[in-house]
Amino acid sequence: MTPLTPARIRAAWLIALAVDATQIGLAATGPLGFLINVPLDLVTMSLLWWLLGWHWVLLPSCAFEVLPIADMAPTWSLAVWILVRRRKALN
Repeated sequence: MTPLTPARIRAAWLIALAVDATQIGLAATGPLGFLINVPLDLVTMSLLWWLLGWHWVLLPSCAFEVLPIADMAPTWSLAVWILVRRRKALN
């Protein structure tokens, strides 16, 4: 299990919030936004996995983000919140 340090948690929050904000902005670009969103989601999931360790909530967040219009929801931020809250409770 990856140790949760304050620096890792901060980095995960910054990544999740930045990606969610970017995807909301990309929604206005139409099909081009979809082509950018999919690789962005895969990179985001990989980064969060590396920073916080594996958790089941990362997979549905990535799958949900691929759906059109659904990428407007801040699922990465929600995933980080669930993961960090759960892991802190276990420690």
